[in-house]
Amino acid sequence: MMKKYDYIVWDFNGTVLDDVQIGIESINVLLERRGLDVIKTREEYQSMFQFPIVEWYRSLGFDFDREDYAVVANEWVAEYVSRESRAALCEGARDLLERFDRMGKRQVIISASEKNMLKRQLSFLQVDQFFLEVVGKDDVYASGKTEAAKIWRSSNPGRIVFIGDTDHDLEVAAAIDADCILTASGHQSYDRLVALKNMVTQEVRVVRKLSDILDMI
Repeated sequence: MMKKYDYIVWDFNGTVLDDVQIGIESINVLLERRGLDVIKTREEYQSMFQFPIVEWYRSLGFDFDREDYAVVANEWVAEYVSRESRAALCEGARDLLERFDRMGKRQVIISASEKNMLKRQLSFLQVDQFFLEVVGKDDVYASGKTEAAKIWRSSNPGRIVFIGDTDHDLEVAAAIDADCILTASGHQSYDRLVALKNMVTQEVRVVRKLSDILDMI
């Protein structure tokens, strides 16, 4: 299956980087400071997480009539960065990156993360050498990556598969005319991702973990 693609486009958080646990810990610090209910389990988190992030925060009880979202976003980043050294590669990520590299595939990261943090994390994980391009944001607000993906796509023709872990990744894949593989090892649950697959007409595959993709090569 994978041989037909000219580009392998990767999401980063939850797809390459297993940062779910530190993400939960970081948001829980903010929730506790405001007297809001914390997220108790990974399963609860995966059932709730959504884009855009500002709407997810609202669903958790943040009141942006009373405080500035930009302040909250920077507060979360500070908590996240203090924990980021504990986040490892998702299971199977390095094997896939190496396999695609041996196949001569052009691999690209397109992420809603701030680009300098993204590049620092890729270097720390020692996988930056696998990526032809790294496309990130200029801010920490995680507003999405659709427009950045469209700009990248405008100068990169060919067949693309987008590998991600959320509904937003499926939206981005559709926006750039890419097939999509969603892994349930990240920020949204397997059941949620399967439900998404059943709602669209584009080619989408849902796997429980990245290593399952090796069977598609």
